[in-house]
Amino acid sequence: MPRFFLNGGSTIQGGTAFILGEDAEHVRVLRLRVGDRLVICDGKGKDFHCSIKNLAPKEVEAEVFEVVPCKGEPSVKALILCGLPKGDKAEYIIQKCTEAGASEIWFFQSHRCVAKLHGDADKKVSRWQRIAEEAAKQSGRGIIPTIGYLPDIAEAFNKAKETDLPLFLYETGERKSLKETIESAQELRSAAILTGPEGGFEPFEAELAAMMGLPLCSMGPRIFRCETAPVAALSALMYATGNMD
Repeated sequence: MPRFFLNGGSTIQGGTAFILGEDAEHVRVLRLRVGDRLVICDGKGKDFHCSIKNLAPKEVEAEVFEVVPCKGEPSVKALILCGLPKGDKAEYIIQKCTEAGASEIWFFQSHRCVAKLHGDADKKVSRWQRIAEEAAKQSGRGIIPTIGYLPDIAEAFNKAKETDLPLFLYETGERKSLKETIESAQELRSAAILTGPEGGFEPFEAELAAMMGLPLCSMGPRIFRCETAPVAALSALMYATGNMD
């Protein structure tokens, strides 16, 4: 069934849902008719299964016939923290990590970042948020991941430290196995995955991460592109925690 989130003024009042704005226009584009079914998610993990009652140019009215928990939400809250990449790689990361189950995706500025965000940061983040919303609809998520930008890598470290398991992915030196680090965690409710930009992290950034208590982890002998690493690591996290059964 087509999937929508409560936003843009759309509401559920009692047993009736009102879809407004762009979502109402999307219903028209999909050529849905009275009696067709759709799903409206409250953005907090709850799905409202509805049947369309009335179609108007700027409003769709639907009857709620079932309310169920969204099956698309993983048991682990996963934060993705990536060094800001060049071009449209950020959009790829957002789309794929949303599909794989990320709850938040943050891009940060690190030493080897070539891309920069200045005055256009808010505009860029707004676009990224829309990409996350579309990916959440397509993949059956119960929430829309929060997308944001951090101008300093220290902020990324602090955000990672708020989770049960902060993972700093690094390609050289003494590191722990990503698999063993995840599997050894007890009662894992949240985790953070930190990956670098093109060219990876500077050694001093890895040293700072270790000083702050973030385990340096290896993803094996292969070198991943900056847009591939967070998706691969998130998939490994979801598999190890039973969220890809």
